[in-house]
Amino acid sequence: MTVIVLVAAPEGLRGHLTRWMVEVSAGMFVGNPSKRIRDRIWKLLANRIGDGQAILVEPASNEQGWAIRTAGKDRWYPVDFDGLILSARNHR
Repeated sequence: MTVIVLVAAPEGLRGHLTRWMVEVSAGMFVGNPSKRIRDRIWKLLANRIGDGQAILVEPASNEQGWAIRTAGKDRWYPVDFDGLILSARNHR
């Protein structure tokens, strides 16, 4: 399963995602796209998110069973602590 969360996304981006995923709440999308489609979706999101934030949680072969990608300004970053992925934020 793949989960995407969009915060302050540009107009039309949420509608574009509904081609492959279901919007279960405002800005939260759930689906099961193939890796190829997931990578194409992420490339589009990362290029078009602008001042907003995008978070993608996807299946992975690690201890947690998932990995995370982030894009946008003022965002949380995935940080690997000995195989455990946590989120960190830059101080202003």
